[in-house]
Formats: sequence, C-alpha cells, structure tokens
Amino acid sequence: MLILARKINESINIGDKIEVSIIDIRGDQVKVGIKAPKEVKVFRREVYEAIQSENLIASKASKNLPTIDNLLKDKKDPAE
Repeated sequence: MLILARKINESINIGDKIEVSIIDIRGDQVKVGIKAPKEVKVFRREVYEAIQSENLIASKASKNLPTIDNLLKDKKDPAE
C-alpha cells in the first residue's frame, strides 16, 4: 500500500484519468473528492462489500432456479 500525505486542496493522480483531492479535514474526518471517467465505478468500501455479498447470494440462488425450458414445458397447453 502506498501512503501519501496531502493537505487541503492537494491532489493525487492515479494514471491519466483519475484524480483524488483532499477537500476538507475536520477532526478525524477527511472529505475526499474523486474525478474519474463515468465508466470507472467508485464505491465506499462498505457499499462495495455489500454489493459483492449480494452478488454472491444471487449467484448461488440462481443455481437452484429451474431453467426457462423446464418452466415452458410445465406451461404447455394440455390440448397439444
């Protein structure tokens, strides 16, 4: 992990397209501004972990779902 010291209004660039700026510091809270292309997803760590957890749960649940073919076979018209 790279650790850098920055003051208010100072920035860090990540590659050519991402800039992280220190906006404000009050007590033990730091406000960070992030400029990045729209295709770069930026999440707080707790939100990212919640998304990953929900995705894992959803992927396990989908393994237990019947396939569309099986659902369509069950719905066929009995007159056929």
